[in-house]
Amino acid sequence: MQLSSELARELLQIKAVQINPTDYFTWTSGIQSPIYCDNRITMSYPEVRTKIAAAFEERVSQMAIKPDVIAGCATAGIPHAAWLADRLNLPMVYVRSKPKAHGKGNQIEGGSVQGKNVVVIEDLISTGGSSLEAVEALRKAGAEVLEVMSIFSYGLSSSYDNFEKASISYQSLTNYDALLQALVEDGKLTNQEKSILLDWRNALES
Repeated sequence: MQLSSELARELLQIKAVQINPTDYFTWTSGIQSPIYCDNRITMSYPEVRTKIAAAFEERVSQMAIKPDVIAGCATAGIPHAAWLADRLNLPMVYVRSKPKAHGKGNQIEGGSVQGKNVVVIEDLISTGGSSLEAVEALRKAGAEVLEVMSIFSYGLSSSYDNFEKASISYQSLTNYDALLQALVEDGKLTNQEKSILLDWRNALES
């Protein structure tokens, strides 16, 4: 829990995550949202990206079955997968959202995953759609996907349902709930505003 709170605060500090309870952002999907998350910004902050890589490494160390390969989801998951793979001295691949339309038509780049245990690294999980597409591609290539790990998650119940249907577990280093709680504790958000922001998240499920 301490890491989750610390990382939430650091993501806010570098503006990788921004919260505005009154003036909503517009997502690519058109959804009006009080939160905007762009974890690509973490690439420019060595201390933050190192903390993220170390946290992923710690999570991997606790796994009963260890990975043979680290896979990054294109595009924002790629650098974090690379830093983790380097710390673990493991091979790395990355997974495109769809196969290339030219060349070899690869969806997975970096080498064979046939018969390998794989951990997937993602930057952000909302419903889990893009992560699960990567899981499916890896499975089709003969990999055993152990788990999906992300930096941040909105904590949507649909994401838990989608991962359960795909028979794959996932965990995030920090999440929307931890972020809101950290803002309340730091006096940057009232409990009433927190309730409004939680209601917004829950309304996405209706």
